[in-house]
Amino acid sequence: MTETLAVILYVLGSILLVVLIILGIKLIKMMDKINVTVDNINGKINSLNGLFSMIDFTTNKLAMVSDKVAEGVTALIKKLFNKNKEEKENE
Repeated sequence: MTETLAVILYVLGSILLVVLIILGIKLIKMMDKINVTVDNINGKINSLNGLFSMIDFTTNKLAMVSDKVAEGVTALIKKLFNKNKEEKENE
């Protein structure tokens, strides 16, 4: 009786070991597919980095130009108000 129980446990242990090995192989294959997908996504993201850096450069230059225009308009308005103050003081 104990011998049959031991044989049954050995058979079930062997079956469990085979099932775990099969699951491990499937897991390795799945991880390889995931790795290929992640590499593909990284390649696509890197190809867009040039576009995003160009957009960033353009927006920085446009912001600089708009700042210069705003400074010029502000200086012009200050000059106009200063002329009006000087004319009123001279009268």
